Amino acid sequence: MDQTSGSSVSVWLADTTPPHFPPLDHDESAAVCVVGAGIAGLSVAYELQRVGRSVVVLEDGTIGSGETGRTTAHLSNAVDDLYWTMRRLHGDDGARIIAGSHTAAIDAIERIVNEERIECDFVRLDGFLFVPPGEDRETLDRELEASLDAGVKVTWSDRAPMAYDTGRCLRFPNQAQFHPLRYVTALAHAFVKRGGRLFCGTHAASIDADAHGARVSTGNGGPVVNARDVVVATNTPVQDLIKIHTKQYPYRSYAIGCRVPADTVTRALYWDTADPYHYVRLTRDTRGEVLIVGGEDHKTGQEDDPPRDRHGLLEAWARDRFPVQSVAFRWSGQVLEPMDGVAFIGRNPGDDHVWIVTGDSGMGMTHGVIGGLLLRDLITGAGSPWEKLYDPARKPARGALEFARENLNMMAQYTSWVTGSEVHDVSEIPPGEGAVIREGLHKVAVYRDTDGRLHRRTAVCPHLGGILTWNTHEKTWDCPLHGSRFDAVGHVVNGPANSDLAPAEEHRDRRRRSKSAAREHPVRDAERME
Repeated sequence: MDQTSGSSVSVWLADTTPPHFPPLDHDESAAVCVVGAGIAGLSVAYELQRVGRSVVVLEDGTIGSGETGRTTAHLSNAVDDLYWTMRRLHGDDGARIIAGSHTAAIDAIERIVNEERIECDFVRLDGFLFVPPGEDRETLDRELEASLDAGVKVTWSDRAPMAYDTGRCLRFPNQAQFHPLRYVTALAHAFVKRGGRLFCGTHAASIDADAHGARVSTGNGGPVVNARDVVVATNTPVQDLIKIHTKQYPYRSYAIGCRVPADTVTRALYWDTADPYHYVRLTRDTRGEVLIVGGEDHKTGQEDDPPRDRHGLLEAWARDRFPVQSVAFRWSGQVLEPMDGVAFIGRNPGDDHVWIVTGDSGMGMTHGVIGGLLLRDLITGAGSPWEKLYDPARKPARGALEFARENLNMMAQYTSWVTGSEVHDVSEIPPGEGAVIREGLHKVAVYRDTDGRLHRRTAVCPHLGGILTWNTHEKTWDCPLHGSRFDAVGHVVNGPANSDLAPAEEHRDRRRRSKSAAREHPVRDAERME
């Protein structure tokens, strides 16, 4: 229902019914098992199946139900972190590979759309980069030079084609947009038509690999998939505790879908250089034209106190620049910022048969398709000139300062272990809200549902022990360390955590059992501590 306040679902999810693919109910084997059926996982699966590899895909939810359903779906070779920054971090050759790979990703989507006859509103269009009022335009001068050196087509434009006067800006021709869920849904059907096997509602509880191959277990004695290689395409890796998570950093990015009068906004991609920056595009649903406006990013689990109304800030920004009538949709998504602006696509460090696609850097659609093209070549042994740039094992190098700063931020979040309760008593928690309270040595996440019932879970993230924070906008528990997220009653929503929050009572019982064991076997317990 369209209303001024906006619904809490993305325009894509509101406009799409996911197809039904059954859960896995038997053991399977394949050359490759892909975990995750968003754009990254399905791109990898489709490309491998296309060249003759047997592939099984496992998806915890439905097609595109993760971050693919929360994107704003810009398809661009004008990168978010800007080419003058990419050139500084990766040199001239690296910048050219970045430009070439993103261009190839857009071309690949267009090719697949045509070959598979996919109706997903794919269209080529211009992109415009402009600076906020009062900001130095030197940024645009540097970006023009760096983009041209990287091989990206770009020209000056007197202004972006919008009522608001942006002033002189950069025009990037031959960008694109599409409907992401229609695309991945059709890609899933094309994959199955080519012989691929796809199972939804199937949780990959554990991923184990050795020098000979890999095994994916669905947990609780359920079916397993045996494969030579496993590709983890779950937005952020769920099989890895530390290695990749110290090199990329989770942010929440917000979006609104605004009703605008027909034919009043030129169809294009719009980006500014603010911090946090804004990004805009136009789409259409059954009721008319919808202007999608995104931005107002912040570290996951680390909002301002009190939290700002970020959707409201986006609406105010949009109303100053476009003929907004009302806000129909409000949502947010998880953005993973790698230490040096480039995704991690390749062999998981230390594993022979586990591969990952992660570190979208706000460009998940093109990075996901790059993952399909690159991993197809690496897994089949063809090799790729992109391999070194995207290698997940690469060191911080020129991104060392960002690496150090972000990891100091992560470590600082552990101080939440010694803080007190957020409320004096659970009676202060209103219906539909949550708070973290202290019970002795334990932190407990308490949520009061709309019927007044309390739901109590441990407030300790099962990934690496961060203390969760309550996200009042999305009614989730978010980890400020590595971005794991859980719904109000403790079910995992985002990795790297791969299991639900335990009931708080289990932790109390475990503590009592450990105390009892210590009293009964003091010598044995002392030996264990030694």
